[in-house]
Amino acid sequence: MSSYEARFKVWRGDEQGGGLEDFTVEVNDGEVVLDIVHRLQATQAPDLAVRWNCKAGKCGSCSAEINGRPRLMCMTRMSVFDRAETITVTPLRTFPVIRDLVTDVGFNYRKAREVPAFVPPAGLGAGEYRMMQEDVDRSQEFRKCIECFLCQDTCHVVRDHEENKTAFAGPRFLMRIAELDMHPLDAAAETGLDRGRTAQDEHGLGYCNITKCCTEVCPEGIKITDNALIPMKERAVDRKYDPLVWLGSKIRRRSS
Repeated sequence: MSSYEARFKVWRGDEQGGGLEDFTVEVNDGEVVLDIVHRLQATQAPDLAVRWNCKAGKCGSCSAEINGRPRLMCMTRMSVFDRAETITVTPLRTFPVIRDLVTDVGFNYRKAREVPAFVPPAGLGAGEYRMMQEDVDRSQEFRKCIECFLCQDTCHVVRDHEENKTAFAGPRFLMRIAELDMHPLDAAAETGLDRGRTAQDEHGLGYCNITKCCTEVCPEGIKITDNALIPMKERAVDRKYDPLVWLGSKIRRRSS
């Protein structure tokens, strides 16, 4: 097994501030960035703070920015970098730093709690739900989300504008709303909840300008923009501005 010495710059610090620290560390064939960070902990920086869990690209814990791009450290192979280049590892920029590479992603959990849960259809018990396979497949794509929050981190609506965080749920949770909005068994409408309208009015769907940066960094390959956000934006526009849709809603309302 061959090895070489790689140059790394790793951000060290806390909420009070910090900066990049230089390291030279051994790299072996087949290793990923998380392996190198662990070697740094073992040999040079035992107090380096980093969050990780599964090391298999399924828990979403080891999110960071590698050479400025949001990535999972455990899924970023060292072989994709030139051996002569210096690799920079920094914490997710959109969220407050706790220490070193660990950030406070509580914003995302607060937004998750604001999305009303799936409303089961009345009169059906466990095991009685029936859906067309096409609907299952469409929803299943969004269920692959591992909540690494890389899409949240790269979304410039909150990345570059802290003031938008109160009004904008971000692509991960707009995708969750879209999944429920297109779910054939979700009975939220029967309770008076219009998911499409709340996405626009309460979760900031209008802030999204579909640059697809969230899709580009998704480690699960979910087409967040094309399959969730754009269709939901189109439905929101139809409901609000299409005169035929508007008239149809009025007729249904009167007949009810």
